[in-house]
Parts: sequence; C-alpha cells; structure tokens
Amino acid sequence: MKINEELFDYFKQVGTIKHYQKNEIIYMQDDCADELCLVLKGRVRVYHIKKNGDEINYDVLDKGRIFGESSLYENAYRPTTVSAINDVEIITCHLQDLYPYLSSSLDLTISLLKMLNDNCNHLTQLLKWAQTYNRYEKVAAFLYDLSKDNNKEKNLLFGRIPYTHQEIADSLAISRVTVTKVLNQFKEEGLIDIQYGHIQVLERQKLYNHYLAKLD
Repeated sequence: MKINEELFDYFKQVGTIKHYQKNEIIYMQDDCADELCLVLKGRVRVYHIKKNGDEINYDVLDKGRIFGESSLYENAYRPTTVSAINDVEIITCHLQDLYPYLSSSLDLTISLLKMLNDNCNHLTQLLKWAQTYNRYEKVAAFLYDLSKDNNKEKNLLFGRIPYTHQEIADSLAISRVTVTKVLNQFKEEGLIDIQYGHIQVLERQKLYNHYLAKLD
C-alpha cells in the first residue's frame, strides 16, 4: 500500500523534509516513537537487530510508503531499526499535526488504515514463513512474492530480484549457507538463474507448483 502523491501535500504542510545518505540510520529500535515518516525518494530498509548483532529484515520501502507507525500509539517505542539503502528523502511529522487533515480527508484516513492493515498482513506472512515452512518453501515463497509485479523503485523488473544470498538469508532469518544450497537446487531445476547481486526467476509458476501449491 502506497500513499497517493495527491496526498503528499498534507504531510508537507505539517512535516519536515529530511535527507539521508546511503547506509545512514534514520532511527534505531527502542527510540521513542514520536514521528510518522513518508518516503519521498529512495529506499529504506526496516529490520530488527538481535542481541547477538544479527539482523532480521522485515521490509524494503520506497516512494509513497510510510514507516514509523508505532508513533500512532501513545508513549510507544520503535520496535525496529530503519536505515537508508541509497540516498533518501523523507517527510517526518507528528500524528497530532495530521489530525485536522484526517478529519477532512477521507482518502487520507483510508490510506493510513490500509497501510496498517497491509503491514499487519506482511508481518503475518513473515511469521507464517518462519514457523510453518521448511527452507525450500521459505526461499520459494520469498522469490515468488517478490517476482509478482514489476516495481521500478525497488528495481524488481521481469523476475529480476536484486538481493544477494546474504540479504535473502537476513530477510528469512536462516543462514547464508542454507540459502545458497536452496538457490543452487532451484537453479539445477531450471527455476531460477543466479547472477552477481541478483536472482532471475525463470519459471515462477513452476516454482509455485513444485514448492508452494501444497501449502495453500
């Protein structure tokens, strides 16, 4: 779910535009959650840092996506860390400053509610993958999901997924060695091609039929 550009003006009127460079931290988990953020340009990574320093990716967000929704709750703290993947421009604003516009714009209110619903569904999906899928099903579901639609902002085009083995491992909370073994198996089956810095999904429907159809 993305915020329609026609609604950006509401955020611009009450918020502050900020810029971040590649790999710069936007906020850390456990920070006080006092601002909502809208991506205007670039991509950000949402992830959790475990006590041992390992990172678990939750999502990659691009233009029109909102993050920091924990600020919708009083006295809340950030459950995740967010950093810039490339040069990023965002708007940060306090929810109370948006209240007058929420009461006057049904589109803005519906967009925020849909965003919360989509985020909940995404986290539910990640939990399902983690708890019920084996290693082959996890990686297959990840590739199948990301290759669903073309997305120029995320550089997801024609089944090309710009993730390294390590990034897939971080996203699925499994080891890089496991991911590499699974990807090599998929390649042997002719389902994907492995190239430097990205995976090319060649047979998306077959990937689903072989590994995911039985799970529905």
